[in-house]
Amino acid sequence: MKALIFAAGLGTRLRPITDSIPKALVPVGGVPMLQRVICKLRDAGLGPFVVNTHHFAEKIASFLEENGNFGTELSLSPEPDGPLETGGGIRRAAPLLGKGRFLVHNVDILSNLDIQWLLSKDRPGSLATLVLTETEADRYLLFDEGMRLVGWTNVRTGEVKSPFHDFEPGKYRRYSFCGIHIISSEVFPMMEAWPEKFSIIDFYLKAAATHPIYGVVAADLKLIDIGSPEKLAEADALFLK
Repeated sequence: MKALIFAAGLGTRLRPITDSIPKALVPVGGVPMLQRVICKLRDAGLGPFVVNTHHFAEKIASFLEENGNFGTELSLSPEPDGPLETGGGIRRAAPLLGKGRFLVHNVDILSNLDIQWLLSKDRPGSLATLVLTETEADRYLLFDEGMRLVGWTNVRTGEVKSPFHDFEPGKYRRYSFCGIHIISSEVFPMMEAWPEKFSIIDFYLKAAATHPIYGVVAADLKLIDIGSPEKLAEADALFLK
């Protein structure tokens, strides 16, 4: 299965580190995040790879070339005019991803997720399979008893989104999305009418009205979203043990 790694972000919350290098090359335990994600997915049997780039794109390209793409077949999907957000980034990479299902993984997510387990839980007939956590947050995706996506809520503001009428969020299971998902290439024609930049979550919430999108919760999942200096320090401590 092919894999798309999101590495185009500006990494503003990791400044001043990201004033001179892209977030994807920020080291965790002495190893750049991008290297850790590529090697984890490669060792699980995934590939070829696509990496989207924007911030210090040339440094990512040089890093990968100098390391022989870590023994993988790899292509870059540049976003020169600025990050296209999660949905726009996926659509731009469509020519490189081709037909079939592919995995998407944020570069700043490090976890003990068993990729082969995830592949075994993927439902081939679905539009997407999302990896979820029970982490407390302000925003949650909502799922029915069959773990099909039905909506979204911000519990702090009370905002609710759903493609279904008379939707009552309290009736459904709520989980946090962790930035790892498997997607069918069926999304590409559906994305044609969307603007240049858009969120994949907004896309999923609209598509859920007509297409099955499922969530899976991994037991004993340990995950760090390295979006702040504090989380970077936490990840460093974990990998340097």
